[in-house]
Amino acid sequence: MSARFRLLLIITGVVVVVDQITKFYIERNFFLHESVTLIENFLDITSVRNQGAAFGILADSSLRKPFFIIVSIAAGLFILWYIHHLERDQDFLKFPLSLIFAGAMGNLIDRVRLGEVIDFIDVHWYQYHWPAFNVADSAISIGVTLLLWDLWRIERKRYRTWK
Repeated sequence: MSARFRLLLIITGVVVVVDQITKFYIERNFFLHESVTLIENFLDITSVRNQGAAFGILADSSLRKPFFIIVSIAAGLFILWYIHHLERDQDFLKFPLSLIFAGAMGNLIDRVRLGEVIDFIDVHWYQYHWPAFNVADSAISIGVTLLLWDLWRIERKRYRTWK
């Protein structure tokens, strides 16, 4: 594998292994909807299944499984293509793109294996819950946040040079 993809391979390996180990643990040791409090009124481990996308989008559609599998594969292929075409001054982008790729692959494994994604991190403030998520979702969220930060940074730099 070329040096261009080394970071992608390392991040994908780590994220997918941790993601799958944690999901396997939840699947084997928790009943569906069973919950254990880690931090009172803030963080629980709760076994849930998500048949849709983020926040359960398309959960009731009969086309959800093939749709999400195709979208995940297409996104993965696009990220591989994009990393291959990055310029030297864009090396930072390899990191967030690798996180997004790794998260997509972690959830793709669940979709192929189970037809749904195992989620278990339940963040809440008393009775107000954020939708449950997993390690793969976290990698995607961090990757997207870093991409947006980098775009903001680049635009800010560009704006300063135009003044």
